[in-house]
Amino acid sequence: MKYGFIREQQKTYPVTVLCRVMELSTSAFYEWLKNPGDTDRIRKREALEGKVRQLFYEYKQIYGYRRLSDALGKVGMKSGYYQVRHLMARLGLKARYPKRFKVTTNSNHSEAISANTLNLQFDVIAPNQVWTTDITYVWTFEGWLYVAVIIDLFSRQVVGWAIADHMRTTLCVKALQMAFWRRKPAPGLLHHSDRGSQYASHEYRSLLSVMKMDQSMSRKGNCWDNSPTERFFHSLKHEQLNYEKFKTKEEAKLSIIDYLAFYNGKRTHSKLGYQSPLEFERVFYRKIA
Repeated sequence: MKYGFIREQQKTYPVTVLCRVMELSTSAFYEWLKNPGDTDRIRKREALEGKVRQLFYEYKQIYGYRRLSDALGKVGMKSGYYQVRHLMARLGLKARYPKRFKVTTNSNHSEAISANTLNLQFDVIAPNQVWTTDITYVWTFEGWLYVAVIIDLFSRQVVGWAIADHMRTTLCVKALQMAFWRRKPAPGLLHHSDRGSQYASHEYRSLLSVMKMDQSMSRKGNCWDNSPTERFFHSLKHEQLNYEKFKTKEEAKLSIIDYLAFYNGKRTHSKLGYQSPLEFERVFYRKIA
């Protein structure tokens, strides 16, 4: 047994080092020393600690104790918020915290501007009613890479995306085309963006017209009007990209695609009742079937 091995070796090596090598907490070892015969309780504690550590890294070190507690419940290991918080502290697991990032689109142009029809109404009752979009950037040693996304406000799912080494209108067009062909929304969908020249361009507005979408734009200089998309980029940056150094644009592109799969299929949202976007939509369609 691991605890017995540590007890035998503690005169030769520090307990903290032995516990780290054996992937056990020092407090669990000292608790075992008080009552070595209670192996069942010790095994349960070991299993819980191991699962907390596994899920913490599986979810890219971004989950605090509330989301980890919910994740434990989903795998049949129910544990309260405060117990998980205590375990995280004991295991030295600290969730990553965000860094700020800048706006990329340029609203100083002479193109036509649409009204702010969305007007902060972010609660949507069904898929394919409201989409939001924006652009962000990623630094690599080969230069800048730009990412455009389309998000369905109902589930916060990224339904379309494009990645390129420029931020011309074609970048946004490709993201929109992906979303349209994947989702095939009915006429009348509300498409919301900031006032960037890409979204105000004749090319982009013409495409929206062909797709029978209504355009909405944020007020000038007001990032809150498009906060769901800003929040996604916030998550993309601080949960993954800020912790990597990309030698090539291809490396960055693969990392972004990896995060998109994680975000849509696995990452839970408190807004969605701690479900992932894909899970939230599956539940919705089962209810109306």
